[in-house]
Amino acid sequence: MTEPVDTTPSRWASGVTGIVFPVLVVLAIITAIWYAVCVPMNIHGAVQSAERAGVVVIPEDAKTRREMGGVALALQNTGEISDVWSQDRPRLPAPHQVAVELWKTTVLKKVTSKRSLIYHGWITLSATLLGFAFGTGLGILLAIGIVHSRVMDMSVMPWAIISQTIPIIALAPMIIVVLYSIGVQGIIPKAVISAYLSFFPVVVGMVKGLRSPDAMQLDLLRTYSASKAQGFWKLRLPASMPYLFTSLKIGIAASLVGAIVGELPTGAVSGLGARLLAGSYYGQTVQIWSALFAAAILAACLVAILGVIERVTLKRMGMA
Repeated sequence: MTEPVDTTPSRWASGVTGIVFPVLVVLAIITAIWYAVCVPMNIHGAVQSAERAGVVVIPEDAKTRREMGGVALALQNTGEISDVWSQDRPRLPAPHQVAVELWKTTVLKKVTSKRSLIYHGWITLSATLLGFAFGTGLGILLAIGIVHSRVMDMSVMPWAIISQTIPIIALAPMIIVVLYSIGVQGIIPKAVISAYLSFFPVVVGMVKGLRSPDAMQLDLLRTYSASKAQGFWKLRLPASMPYLFTSLKIGIAASLVGAIVGELPTGAVSGLGARLLAGSYYGQTVQIWSALFAAAILAACLVAILGVIERVTLKRMGMA
């Protein structure tokens, strides 16, 4: 009798290829579009630099060039197009310029250096995790109260929704001023802003998860004379885990945004928000974009870590 052939490795390789290839295709398309957009965005600076170097440009009048669109100016000065991807202070940095800046400020800089993105990223990450912990704890407690108390459901939930209609860019300075006036400084104000942004997704997701068991399951527990506490620990909480982890992934990204926003009004000298602010002050667009990419990479790593925790937790609970 012929033994069945194990095709698990080949299926795994096929699955990985099926995921990686589309991602690489989309990434290549985005990169090509990015390089193309750099031409009309940076052609004015390239033409101006060429004119200063003694090169004849069209049109010769600077005022006329400023009034022209980027595409038209590039078509009349095709020889200067190659310079749009290598300017020191471009309007839109090319992808390779951002990659080089990321390499210089991470690998080639000491971690303790104030020019290292790893150093700034750690400052922002500290406030992010503290705020995320506050927001998650508050969100879970509110969700439990909303599910088990109709009074909280009718009173707290509407206020939680209304709180998210206030722009964080307007609310952050007020939070910082109030906390500074009572002597609370440092990481706490940024953590409070992070918690403000992260608690709402947790509340919504946890309420949905705690209410996910159907009436038949709840009736079965009542048949067994289970108490509310037993129903919570044995049914509601396990059923809410997939919803909780989904909301946690949204919350951790929102928490990172809150930490960065919290660094802007304080005039902080450390953190990714401070790096963005310094770049805008001195017109260092490459620095701004590298800090943005560092924030995106940090958020992706945090979400990936939560994804691993989710898979392990759900597998141990038999819900994978």
